[in-house]
Amino acid sequence: MRRLLVALALVLVAVLVWWALRPGPGRVLYRGGPILTLDADGRIAEALATEGDRIAAVGTERELAAWQDGARVVDLAGRALLPGFIDAHGHFPGAGIFAVAADLNAPPIGDVATLDALVMRLKAQAAALDEDAWVVGLGYDDTLLAEGRHPTRRDLDRVSESQPVGILHVSGHVAAANSLALARLGIGPETPDPPGGVIRRGPDGAPDGVLEESAAEQLSQAILQPSPLDSWRIAQRANEVYLAAGVTTAQNGYADALQARGLAWLARLGLLPLRVVVWPSETLMDQLLAGELSFPESEHFRLGAVKLIADGSIQAYTGYLSEPYFVPPGDDPDYRGYPRIARDELFEQVARYHAAGLQVAVHGNGDASIDDILDAFEAAAAAHPRSDTRHVVIHAQMARDDQLDRMRDLGVIPSFFSLHTWYWGDRHRERFMGPARAARMSPAQGASERGIRFTIHCDTPVVPMEPLRLVWSAVNRRSAGGVVLGPEQRIPVERALRAVTIDAARQHFEEADKGSLEPGKLADLVIVDRNPLEHPESIDRLRVLETVVGGRPVWRADGV
Repeated sequence: MRRLLVALALVLVAVLVWWALRPGPGRVLYRGGPILTLDADGRIAEALATEGDRIAAVGTERELAAWQDGARVVDLAGRALLPGFIDAHGHFPGAGIFAVAADLNAPPIGDVATLDALVMRLKAQAAALDEDAWVVGLGYDDTLLAEGRHPTRRDLDRVSESQPVGILHVSGHVAAANSLALARLGIGPETPDPPGGVIRRGPDGAPDGVLEESAAEQLSQAILQPSPLDSWRIAQRANEVYLAAGVTTAQNGYADALQARGLAWLARLGLLPLRVVVWPSETLMDQLLAGELSFPESEHFRLGAVKLIADGSIQAYTGYLSEPYFVPPGDDPDYRGYPRIARDELFEQVARYHAAGLQVAVHGNGDASIDDILDAFEAAAAAHPRSDTRHVVIHAQMARDDQLDRMRDLGVIPSFFSLHTWYWGDRHRERFMGPARAARMSPAQGASERGIRFTIHCDTPVVPMEPLRLVWSAVNRRSAGGVVLGPEQRIPVERALRAVTIDAARQHFEEADKGSLEPGKLADLVIVDRNPLEHPESIDRLRVLETVVGGRPVWRADGV
């Protein structure tokens, strides 16, 4: 252990020396390809110059000809230059979790399609661990497993009876545990359901291993506690995934103190090549407001909105709806899901953070939950008037037209998980919501018609970090089964690009520095192989060639 610590210390010293001595980004001139500025006028420029970490000039090649002197000239050769993509909502560095956990995703993300395959994947993970270490897996989807159900404790006991096993559903809102894991968590026949959660039980009343919402969070807190070395591996993999996708600003949408502290220190040591906006959980925000914790902020790490979770996930049957699910999960035809935070408690929390001058972001998928969220925002605004709060409804999946009207009037930003139409659209149409409601999930065009500046997001690691597929999904609304869901909710390519650039920057109160290619803004850029405006049907097949953060190329595709 001592040798390991010494080695890690030497590596850290070497990194710090390299960081201090590395040359500045200098002057760069980009020309020879369409430059999509995504400024207020949607201008497409011919050339762009950067100096240091900022954009210095944007215009025609003739106007910027003088910038060639002493500059590195990048010939785009017809390729497109855009603002770096900005993550409106995700869970960085969760994309790197599969460096240390079993990948249980089903097609089209992964290849686990049966419970037997899931058990075998976990057994392989268990064999590489210490006898008493947690066996962890993420991403299973009960609706895509051949058996059509969640793994139970008996299924997971097949993985190991001497090691605790804990796995998370692809939504992150449901989990499953083996018998030893339940014992470790103190969950038994007499354990009551926690507020905002459910411990599923068998006919004998004993827990069957499946945990919902706040009960699942108890398990996720136990299994998502990586060692310092594993944390480093997770962060390194996440950096690579995000930069390869053209993301220059990542987001952690529900951070505890450990995550925030780790990201703050990585940024302080120069080990975060991209920028990160962290949304504290309510527990962490209370610690920050009380002065019990503080974190150094920089251009690579800053704190944003406080995050609350009002309901669950539609595909986990825990989203809170005003009308019953199309095909209910059990025997109750009136089942509508449930709130994770009681309405009165939600009102109190929103009012307290709003009064403290904070931006508030609330997860809400079902329309009944969105009603509660908007009621809470409206009550807080009436009690403590403020301007330009930019409160956010995260996912806003089943938002109705009247709710979009209220969002416009309250100045609320909906952030749509638009990839739902690709990954879960067929099951929403046939199982969860039915054809009519599925056709208007993530209603981006409805928001656009009302002049609402919305954002769209991947919610990674729920689905892979693929901003170009995200834009394609909002533009085309095609399901994995090839069905177009609600063609009237499709949006133009430029509008979708704005939702992952300038409007995402605005959501984070960073539009003065990011999100469009204008002089004075940070030189956060991405080069793609074709102009997305000219290829609406195949945006998901565009290739990211280079990612630039603060004027420095931080990722290049092979062969570029």
